[in-house]
Amino acid sequence: MPRNNEKNDRYNHDNKDIWKRYNLKWVVIISIWTFVLTILISIIAEMVLINVQVILAFIIFIIIILIGVISDMVGIAVTVASVKPFHAMAADKVEGAGYAIKLLKNAGPVSNFCNDVIGDICGIVSGVAGVNIALQLKDLLFPMNRALLIVVMSGFIASLTVGGKAIGKNVAILHSHEIVFNTARTLNFFNEKLGLDLFSKTNNKTRKER
Repeated sequence: MPRNNEKNDRYNHDNKDIWKRYNLKWVVIISIWTFVLTILISIIAEMVLINVQVILAFIIFIIIILIGVISDMVGIAVTVASVKPFHAMAADKVEGAGYAIKLLKNAGPVSNFCNDVIGDICGIVSGVAGVNIALQLKDLLFPMNRALLIVVMSGFIASLTVGGKAIGKNVAILHSHEIVFNTARTLNFFNEKLGLDLFSKTNNKTRKER
């Protein structure tokens, strides 16, 4: 019997370690939030973009692509950057250094949010904008088949997104510390002005310094 109890205790302990190690709580929360946000933003984008003029729709389309690329850069940068320089900056009381340390200590969730959540939302909104542009171009300029025009626009969206993120990844790797620092200063500004602290419950685990 004692051996069975030891095995059960070890099994329960391993399950708890797995839950903490892989941050499954964050996975569940972010999955639910992504589901809700995707539905809401899809509805809002459909209602707003369906009635705007083609020029405004194209401007929104470009802005959304840029947001997706910049967000992807931040997600890559927090996984590449080292926390050591920011500890030195924090010791010198440089504004934003403390928030940069928080970003790097939470690199997994931050990267997941920037690369996946914001990336998916930007993909949905840019898709809606692209379809709106394609339909308006069909009516205004091109006597093309509707399905063909939408396919061409989808390819255009994909090429801009992939190409932009390819460039952004290289920039993020080469300038990871600058990107993390500027992101931290921006978030720190909103924290001070609006009291929006995204890391009010920061993990006690410190990211391993490299």
